Amino acid sequence: MASEYYRSIFDSIITKGDGSKNTDKKLEQIPPSLPLYLHPSNSPSLMLTQTIFNDDSYDLWPDAVRNGLDAKNKLEFIEGLVKKHVVNEGEVETLEAVAWKQCNAMVKAWLRSVIDIKLHPSITFSGTVTEIWKELMERHASGNAPLMYQLKSELNDCRQEKNQSVVEYYTKLKSIWDEFANYSRVSQCTCGAATVLTKEREEEKVHQFLMGLDDLLYGHIRSNLLMEDDITSLCRAYALVL
Repeated sequence: MASEYYRSIFDSIITKGDGSKNTDKKLEQIPPSLPLYLHPSNSPSLMLTQTIFNDDSYDLWPDAVRNGLDAKNKLEFIEGLVKKHVVNEGEVETLEAVAWKQCNAMVKAWLRSVIDIKLHPSITFSGTVTEIWKELMERHASGNAPLMYQLKSELNDCRQEKNQSVVEYYTKLKSIWDEFANYSRVSQCTCGAATVLTKEREEEKVHQFLMGLDDLLYGHIRSNLLMEDDITSLCRAYALVL
């Protein structure tokens, strides 16, 4: 579906109003808005992320790579949304087919540059970027249940330690929340209940933040905030405590 959308845009660029192909070479180019477009500054030596996949960093690596590819408008390649344009025997390669081949080779080089060289032999002969990505996912992605349990345990035990500032305590707590959200597989709600669900989650974070504060120093502020009828803003609670 996505590939059909990109194809329709591409056809509109190189097709005349009467339906015939445009022979003006100046117009035969990939629009910069499409994933098939390669900017002149792109090169195979580009580093998508500083996180190198070495068999121990897989949990952090995919998100970093996806972010880098998204910035380059190439995320659709690993997701398989931009399909390879098949050229039948005897046909001349189209501009789209050539562009796909170049982009696939470029993204493959980007992936290799952020994968430990010891793992290169296992992906050398994979044809497309999509195949490489899928193979790595199947081989190295593990179930998140143990990690989710560990994060929940850390959240439960997170308290403001002696001589620890509120800023340091909040930063630690937020980092655990963010990591937990990153591994969560719960789909985003788009119905009318989304507002209620978001408010409830924010309120849970407020309570968790307040419960972990030092009783001696911040017990009175915590009591005052909990007495309010509508305390659902974590930022407001954090600001008041500061």
